[in-house]
Amino acid sequence: MERLFRLSTNIEIVQQTLKMKPIGAATFVAADSRVHWRGWKFGWVTHHHTLITAFEEPHVQDGWHMASFQDAQERGRFASFCHNHVFRQREGDTFTTLEDRVDFSLPFWMGGSLAERSLLAPYIRRLLQERFALLKELAEGEGWRLYLRQQSR
Repeated sequence: MERLFRLSTNIEIVQQTLKMKPIGAATFVAADSRVHWRGWKFGWVTHHHTLITAFEEPHVQDGWHMASFQDAQERGRFASFCHNHVFRQREGDTFTTLEDRVDFSLPFWMGGSLAERSLLAPYIRRLLQERFALLKELAEGEGWRLYLRQQSR
């Protein structure tokens, strides 16, 4: 679980699935980190300013290894955007569950709920599936070594 958590906080890995570039970001996010993302989305240059609003390092609680973090939009195209990442592993198991929940809304001028349901929800779901697949491949293989050796504790 520790490995999966650390991989999930690696900006370079996020960049691979988000397909936006971080500007002036550290290698890993932590509590109160800020990341300014820039890239093209749906034909527009997009800037998304993210703040890590919650960050719980891996710990044991009631027989479970747990960790979590939350990123929220400070500035960007969304009216609101909040992404929760929750990691759980039963003590003694090797299987880790990663549960992501994304809550967002668009400003009225962008088509609001119709665009949210028909365009953005499927797009975000696909990005998360790509992210999960990449994290699983890296965590279960040897690829994690490339990303986690950079992290100093």
